[in-house]
Amino acid sequence: MSDSPLQQGLITAAFGRHYLVELEDGEVLECVPRGKKSEVACGDRVELQRSSADQGVIERTLPRSSLLYRSDAFRQKIIAANVTQIICVVAVEPSFNDELLARCLIAAHDQNLETLIVLNKCDLPADAARATLAPYRAIAYRVLELSAIRDTALLRPLLQGHTSVLVGQSGMGKSTLINTLLPEAKAATREISTVLDSGKHTTTHARLYHLDAHSHLIDCPGVQMFGLHHLSLGDIEAGFVEFAAYLGQCRFHNCSHTHEPDCALLNAVAAGKIDARRMKLFQDISRPVRDVHGR
Repeated sequence: MSDSPLQQGLITAAFGRHYLVELEDGEVLECVPRGKKSEVACGDRVELQRSSADQGVIERTLPRSSLLYRSDAFRQKIIAANVTQIICVVAVEPSFNDELLARCLIAAHDQNLETLIVLNKCDLPADAARATLAPYRAIAYRVLELSAIRDTALLRPLLQGHTSVLVGQSGMGKSTLINTLLPEAKAATREISTVLDSGKHTTTHARLYHLDAHSHLIDCPGVQMFGLHHLSLGDIEAGFVEFAAYLGQCRFHNCSHTHEPDCALLNAVAAGKIDARRMKLFQDISRPVRDVHGR
């Protein structure tokens, strides 16, 4: 079938170098990318050439509207493409890492994504988690409290018209959230395993589910690290949205916002206008960039 015409499709699941691609008529093929490099993400639209009745080769990735990924000094990990909203799932138990949350929000800001923080397991005492999220509420981040095992009705309307990606640490209840929103998700998982030979490809990077014709949800495995090596100091500054009113007002144009006299951000922290914990998160997250540039 090497001379078959190119077809377009949507990546709906990723297993290592193996992908499920949904064609425009709803048919699903198992595909691999052409060549050794695999820079395809769940949510990508691609052109492929059918190689057999149920398989194909990805020839080209179509232009993206957004690309969410994390990186360290050595490599990058693509999370999802063409998303419009990131949903950061945290929970009352176990306690969540607020630096990871901050990093996810910075990455979302860099790609101009809508953001929503979901505080899950609110059937449990939630005072400590609410206190951690208070600085985010104060700077106008949306925070939705729910218990995925009881009801997700409040979340559903916030998904309408979006391609949303769920991001969070392991144990935050993302799978429960998915299964409550989409009872058919378990069935879809079984079907994927059947297509991919009973699940022999077990490393799943992400899966896309259709909520309706205009709303989609991408679930990805729990993350414990979210590297931002690909971002500049300016990108990280911009990701702390409450800094906007003070940027450019420091005494030194190359201020690192850590120790310099007359730093507008540090002055704002001292005056109670910027949360001290958020400032510490910025200093920790930006340190690798500052180390490279000697700031």
